[in-house]
Amino acid sequence: MKRFLALLATGATVLGLSALASPPAMAATGCKVDYTVTSQWQGGFQAAVKVTNLGEPVNGWTLKITMPDAGQKVVQGWNATWSQSGATASAVNLDWNRSLATGAVADLGMVGSFTSANPKPTAFTLNGVACTGSVVDPPPVDPPAPGTGTPVDINGKLHVCGVHLCNQYNRPIQLRGMSTHGLQWFAKCYNTASVDALAKDWKSDLLRAAMYVQEGGYETDPAGFTARVNSLVDMAEARGMYAMIDFHTLTPGDPNYNLERAKTFFRSVAARNADKKHVIYEITNEPNGVSWAAIKSYAEQVIPVIRAADPDAVIIVGTRGWSSLGVSDGSNESEIINAPVNATNIMYAFHFYAASHKDNYRATVSRAASKLPLFVTEFGTVSATGGGAMDRASTTAWLDLLDQLKIGYANWTYSDANESSATFKPGTCNGTDYSSSAVLTESGALLKSRISTADNFPTS
Repeated sequence: MKRFLALLATGATVLGLSALASPPAMAATGCKVDYTVTSQWQGGFQAAVKVTNLGEPVNGWTLKITMPDAGQKVVQGWNATWSQSGATASAVNLDWNRSLATGAVADLGMVGSFTSANPKPTAFTLNGVACTGSVVDPPPVDPPAPGTGTPVDINGKLHVCGVHLCNQYNRPIQLRGMSTHGLQWFAKCYNTASVDALAKDWKSDLLRAAMYVQEGGYETDPAGFTARVNSLVDMAEARGMYAMIDFHTLTPGDPNYNLERAKTFFRSVAARNADKKHVIYEITNEPNGVSWAAIKSYAEQVIPVIRAADPDAVIIVGTRGWSSLGVSDGSNESEIINAPVNATNIMYAFHFYAASHKDNYRATVSRAASKLPLFVTEFGTVSATGGGAMDRASTTAWLDLLDQLKIGYANWTYSDANESSATFKPGTCNGTDYSSSAVLTESGALLKSRISTADNFPTS
């Protein structure tokens, strides 16, 4: 809101890579590895490895080898970052060879040591799929019966495909949901009754947890606010909604001011939630008074922290001018198109407040949506201050456009704040009713009517 190295064996064999930045639909489905011991001596050897991707393109990989025993060790390697834990050796791509198209080859090499023998490794995988020199068809996914299943049940793990957010069937989808207000101020609004209402009555697809960093937020109690966010992640999961973890940077506007805090926070939440398929990471809320180059630099330092723990999650990057794609700073989407963040499976945030941001902002989104994957992680029906009268016509025009373009959104704000952008009338969060007309503001009634309509998620 504005206010605010050990390849062991001789002869040809197969080897594996496991995805880092690739979404599930882009995971490799087969590979072949030509492995050659180029020299060997007492207790050691050198090997060359030619990895051929036979399946779908991958963008980010990890080679994993299960050694015959832990006595075989990686000593040195090249063309990848090598490591070993117990009997498992790994080689992670470098920036220049992270992409492997179908039929593409990665040439790796290493020096290894062994204690008593140098037998073959016992297992290899490529992006979690056993490499047999052929393509493995993924198991079919049976869609839920029509009209049944939660958003997460139906869509599963999400990924970015082209300019869209796509589901487990590799089909573009639109998520519609609500954002919390600052957790330091409105914690009482996020309880069993309110989250039940959001999932069941509102039929929301998404809960965005807005964790302010300053203004009495994360910096005052990192452990406490991290726990609050994780609790909301679990509450969303239990109800089949997606959870967006919002590192709500606003003042100061340069996200690099909070770079180390961001690394600490995302290292923790990504490790804790890595096995969950419903989590989306928003790494900076509304950068302002700062260049796109500075935002890009921040993103390219934070994203690897998340990827180290959660390699396949969707990550959203804030944009210049309070996440306006630069429009509020007199720029536009071209600066991002010309210098995109060097990462995959990411989207870019766009924010609007309907009474303040109208035709020129909508024109930018319409144009940018053909080039960039966008997510409206925050918007309001009122002015950019969070107050004033609701602009129904502009809000409706915005929501119709987002529906047309299949751009997901989260409304500001699912709270009873004393401001016209709030969903609930003041005092609502002291009770148990979060759905009836008696507690909804004009903005809340409009958003509930839009969000609760059928999603019709594609499954084929």
